[in-house]
Amino acid sequence: MAFKNKLGNFKPKGRQVKEGSIESLRQIIGTGSLKRELLIEYLHLIQDHSNYISSNMLEALSHEMKVPLVEVWEVASFYDHFDIVKDSEEPPPPTTIRVCNSLSCFLNGSNDLIEELKKSTNKEVRIIEAPCLGACDKAPSAAKGHRLIPKASKEKVLDVLEGSNLINPTDNSINFEQYIENNGYKVISDLIKGKLKKDNILNEIKLSGLRGLGGAGFPTFQKWSIVKSEPGIKYVAVNGDEGEPGTFKDRYYLELDPHRIIEGMLIASNIIGAKDCYFYIRDEYPEIRKFLIKEINKVKDFLKLDVTIHIRRGAGAYICGEESAMIESIEGKRGLPRHRPPYVAQKGLFNQPTLVNNIETLFWIREIIEKGGVSFASKGSLSHPGLRSYSVSGRVKSPGVILSPAGTTVNELIDKCGGMIEDHSFKAYLPGGASGGILPSSKGDIALDFGGELTDYGCFVGSHAIVVLSDKDNLADVALNLVSFFKHESCGQCTPCRNGTEKIISIIKNNNKWDEKMLNDISEVMANASICGLGQAASNPILSVMKFFPKEIEII
Repeated sequence: MAFKNKLGNFKPKGRQVKEGSIESLRQIIGTGSLKRELLIEYLHLIQDHSNYISSNMLEALSHEMKVPLVEVWEVASFYDHFDIVKDSEEPPPPTTIRVCNSLSCFLNGSNDLIEELKKSTNKEVRIIEAPCLGACDKAPSAAKGHRLIPKASKEKVLDVLEGSNLINPTDNSINFEQYIENNGYKVISDLIKGKLKKDNILNEIKLSGLRGLGGAGFPTFQKWSIVKSEPGIKYVAVNGDEGEPGTFKDRYYLELDPHRIIEGMLIASNIIGAKDCYFYIRDEYPEIRKFLIKEINKVKDFLKLDVTIHIRRGAGAYICGEESAMIESIEGKRGLPRHRPPYVAQKGLFNQPTLVNNIETLFWIREIIEKGGVSFASKGSLSHPGLRSYSVSGRVKSPGVILSPAGTTVNELIDKCGGMIEDHSFKAYLPGGASGGILPSSKGDIALDFGGELTDYGCFVGSHAIVVLSDKDNLADVALNLVSFFKHESCGQCTPCRNGTEKIISIIKNNNKWDEKMLNDISEVMANASICGLGQAASNPILSVMKFFPKEIEII
């Protein structure tokens, strides 16, 4: 809509784009036509260029994309990694240090580190608390921008600020040439040429017992078959946005052997008949993202693919690990989980059938096809087939990714990590990351896998993130840390999650007295009425402490 001013000139209603803003914007994002689905990518380019996003840039972007300004603002303000600066505000300092405060880092003194750094840096450096950096095995972890500083200390961070080099985690990654030497891309090549049959591959995946290893545990064979049978255009979306405190196995595999994941993705796309694959990866993994872009170009040239691979960059929102929220983010929107049904297998990306698989799930595809599904299944047991990658952190001597048969116990994992650290006794553990509940050491021989005895105690294995706690840890503080994470990461879409997490924190902070009835009532509403798993499971740490560790709190 436009109006006529006193001089007879027509001008659009609303806020006007400031002179020179469009030219500045185009210098950053390029001069080509703009796509709605790339809004988040454009915001990243602006943030990377200026270290913030001015309101002028948002107005110019809205104008050039022909998207309402309110919509651009909503998207930019939803994600933690975009710093919006209004006209009256000062830009952030040129350097940002993020210090992780998720549970494993919290146990290793991240709160003290934050305070020390604030006292030891000047106004040119911004010290902020980060909810999770995906490096629980390197706790306490920090990042300069998004470049990881493992096992951070005040001295180490200050050295980085003075110019000390950071290790590139992809320096030892298996590159394209090395992967090819070890029969890499032979499976997908044979599949393209018709030497391997789709039905035979699906049968091997069925025999393997492979399940979705991002947390849900849905049978992979079944998911692929459902999407394959759906009519219309289809897509593959790779979920590389692990953000559950305690989880870092996907990062491990992306750094170790990324081509195995790429080949798994291409096999999946061939099986279901997809011509576009979207690889969604955490913004906290910048070196991995750059490596993937470089290596994927080599794969395209080698295979002469008729499949387009798109890399999409997250922006600091844990909720985007939920598959429908991830799809919204890929489409350039706020990462708000969708109501279901319909499921993403039916109506996912761009309202078309979409196969969503986790990084580790795709990692195992090539091995299953080469060695057979029965071989993979036999590495576990009849009730727990296959292998699992357990992210183990907390009070163990050597935290890391432990490859072990499905159904391994926490006692076995502690032994594989060299035991407990000195002067610490095993007290409790998280069997499935922040949302999987907390169990006492007396239940350390429960099989850690989907379903089974874990569910009898209101817990689940999720993404197989194991955080080990000791007699030096206060379980009330642990629960508060976990629920605070969920409060911060709630997308705010549904009232039970948004208000429930806030209410739980206010109750347990009330002179350390826990109102058991009210906490149980709130938890029940959140579990039954929240749209997605975040709200449904956010109260699990509180419920676990009340059930298994009542002496650690004062219940009223």
